[in-house]
Amino acid sequence: MIERTGLKLIAIELLMLPLFFKFRIILILLTIAVIFTAMFFRDPEREIGEGVISPADGKIDHLEGNRLEIFMRPFDCHVNRSPVDGIVKKIVLKKGSKPPAFIRSEKAMRNEIYIENDDGMFKITQVAGMFARRIVCYVKEGDFVRKGQRIGMIRFGSRVIVEIPEGYRFVRRVGETVKAGETIAVKV
Repeated sequence: MIERTGLKLIAIELLMLPLFFKFRIILILLTIAVIFTAMFFRDPEREIGEGVISPADGKIDHLEGNRLEIFMRPFDCHVNRSPVDGIVKKIVLKKGSKPPAFIRSEKAMRNEIYIENDDGMFKITQVAGMFARRIVCYVKEGDFVRKGQRIGMIRFGSRVIVEIPEGYRFVRRVGETVKAGETIAVKV
């Protein structure tokens, strides 16, 4: 399955193909772009784990206290999912710079999604990087979201930060690779 905003890009690229049949190198490059776009915007179904789940695919590159950060590499799926069931209490889009995604920066453009349930407040932060041109948020304040439900996408990259309330502990470590839907935290 392809993420809905990626379908438009793929359609445009496919419509351009016939224009370049006489220009072999451009045709090859455009074909590669179609394949890359389809791969980048893929949106596979996922098995949803127990406890708090990872909202993104990628490599855990920072873990401190109740905060875990996932660096989404270019070949990871970039669709983000809700780590828990709950109500979207607040969404805050913060404009900012777009440093390379592998650099942790509080000045980077970000979208913060606050999800509340009986256990407390969970904060998911989508962070744009140098190549990420847009953060797409599928939910709005007041929505009830299910664990594993798609909540957004960061187009062309970056990182996702998860902050959990007291009463939970992370079961994954820095350096581990995670997939959206896998358990990353459990109740203590």
